[in-house]
Amino acid sequence: MRKLAGYSVIAISLAIGWSWIKYDVYQDTPLFDGDEVLYYSVKPGSSVKRIARELAAAEIIKQPHFFEWFARSEGLAQRIQQGEYAIDGEMTPRQLLSNMTSGKVVQYPMTIVEGWNFKQLRTFLARHDALQHTLDGLSDAEVMVKIGFPDEHPEGRFLPDTYHFPRGTSDVAFLKRAYHMMEETLARQWEAREPGLPIKTPYQALILASIIERETGVPSERPEIAGVFVRRLQKNMRLQTDPTVIYGMGDEYQGNIRRRDLRRDTPYNTYTRHGLPPTPIALPSAAAIEAALHPKPGNTLYFVARGDGSHSFSTTLAEHNRAVVKYQLKGRNRPFSSNP
Repeated sequence: MRKLAGYSVIAISLAIGWSWIKYDVYQDTPLFDGDEVLYYSVKPGSSVKRIARELAAAEIIKQPHFFEWFARSEGLAQRIQQGEYAIDGEMTPRQLLSNMTSGKVVQYPMTIVEGWNFKQLRTFLARHDALQHTLDGLSDAEVMVKIGFPDEHPEGRFLPDTYHFPRGTSDVAFLKRAYHMMEETLARQWEAREPGLPIKTPYQALILASIIERETGVPSERPEIAGVFVRRLQKNMRLQTDPTVIYGMGDEYQGNIRRRDLRRDTPYNTYTRHGLPPTPIALPSAAAIEAALHPKPGNTLYFVARGDGSHSFSTTLAEHNRAVVKYQLKGRNRPFSSNP
C-alpha cells in the first residue's frame, strides 16, 4: 500500500509538472496556424472566463483554462478593455492579453474628400459600417445641434483628412472630431495670414477656400486662383465663379449650367452679387485655406479651364476672351468670367 501511495504521489507530481510545462510554453506559443486574421470583440462587462470560453469557441485559442489562469496570475483579468481586436496566427496569448489590456483595438479609416459638400459627407458617413449611426433622418440643423454647434451652418466646417477610429464610434463623435480639426487648422492658418487681404474674419477665409477648392483639380494652381479672387474682391469685381452658382441651385443642378441659371439670382450666385457668398460651398482642404490666406501675387483677374483640369490665366478681358475662344471652341468647358 505504501508503494502504491508513493507511485500515486509520483504520478500526481509528474502530471502537475507536465501541466506546468505545458502552461509555461502555452503563454508564448502562437495561437493558431495560418495567415488568417480573425476578429474578436470584448463586450462591456465581460469576465476573463467568458472571454476565454468565447475565444475557444471561435477556435482562436486552445486550452481556455490556461488563458484564464495566465490572465489572473499576471493581474490582467480586471484590466481587459472592451472593443474589437485583430488576432493573427503568429500572436501568442501573452501578446493578445497585452493588446487587450492596453486597448489596442482595430482602427477603421475614413477619408473626408476635399471638395465634398456636407450632403456628400453625410451620405458617406451613413454607409460606413464601422460607425454607430445616430443621425439618420435628422436635418442638417439638427445634426449641428447634436454635435454642439446649434447656430452654425454645417458647410465647410469639417476638415478633409483620413481619420481612424474603433468600431462602434458614433457618427456624432466622428463629426465632432473633424469639426475641431477644422477649427484648429483654420485658427492656426489665420494667425499666419498675409497682411492686407480683403478677408476680415476666419469664416470669410473658409468661404473663399471652399471656392478655391471647387475651382481646380490641380493643387499647384490653388494660390494663383486665390490671387485672382483676392484681386477681384479688392477691385469690387464680382467673382463670377460657376461652383457658387451650382451650390445655389441645389438639387436642381443636373450637370449643366444654362445661361438662365447664371442670371437667376440666389444668395450664392456670384454672377449677380458682389463679394463672397454667405457660407462655404464645400469642405476645403488645409491647402486651400493656406492658398486663400497666402494668394500668389500678380495681375491676373481671369481664368478659363483648358479642359484637362488646369487653367489659362489672363490679366485683361481681351486676353481672357481670346483664351475663351481658344478653349471654348473645343467644347470642353465654360469660361470663368466673360465680364469684368
